[in-house]
Amino acid sequence: MRHILFLLMLALVFPLRLAQAVEPGESVALPPPVKTGGMPLMEALAARHSSREFTEAPIEDQVLSDLLWAAWGSSRADGHRTAPSAMNNQEIDIYVVRADGAWRYDATAHALVLVTAQDLRRDAGMQPFVWKAPVNLVYVADHGRMKNIPAAQRDHYSSADLGFISENVYLYCASVGLGTVIRGLINREAMAGKLGLIDDHHVLLSQTVGWPDTGE
Repeated sequence: MRHILFLLMLALVFPLRLAQAVEPGESVALPPPVKTGGMPLMEALAARHSSREFTEAPIEDQVLSDLLWAAWGSSRADGHRTAPSAMNNQEIDIYVVRADGAWRYDATAHALVLVTAQDLRRDAGMQPFVWKAPVNLVYVADHGRMKNIPAAQRDHYSSADLGFISENVYLYCASVGLGTVIRGLINREAMAGKLGLIDDHHVLLSQTVGWPDTGE
């Protein structure tokens, strides 16, 4: 509990560096991820659960950096990631949807690339808790990177790959006291249009992340 309170204080005391004015297409480097410590795996598995009540407290840059690296970051010098993908196609993109815009996670640079400065949280889900949560991760599969897989099977493989990534998010959130839930209720057509996606890009699911509202 003390660790959670400390992170909340950091988020309130230090303004989000990523909220600085940037233009679409420009990137902002994330802090280097902290790859040591955390909750033991078996304890994180036991603590993993879905949450649907969140405060509006922002997620501090270091926590966001660690979250994205745990989800789908580059973990080896050869470019392999923290989650597997079919034939290492790495076809999943993560878009971070927040009040200050929608950002695409660039795992190679460990940075966020601004896609739009619009607040797209209402397009990221149809449940009211989604609209106030500080972060929604929108998962997009780029079938154009899956040329070595028959077209009829690409949905199956990309869905499986997304499962690995979203579970990494669950385990990281359990480790630091964040709440999260994976969701299928998302306005896919509107989200695709506002993110400027092309036909080969498919919006799969969204995952809400935030500090849990315990009602205290």
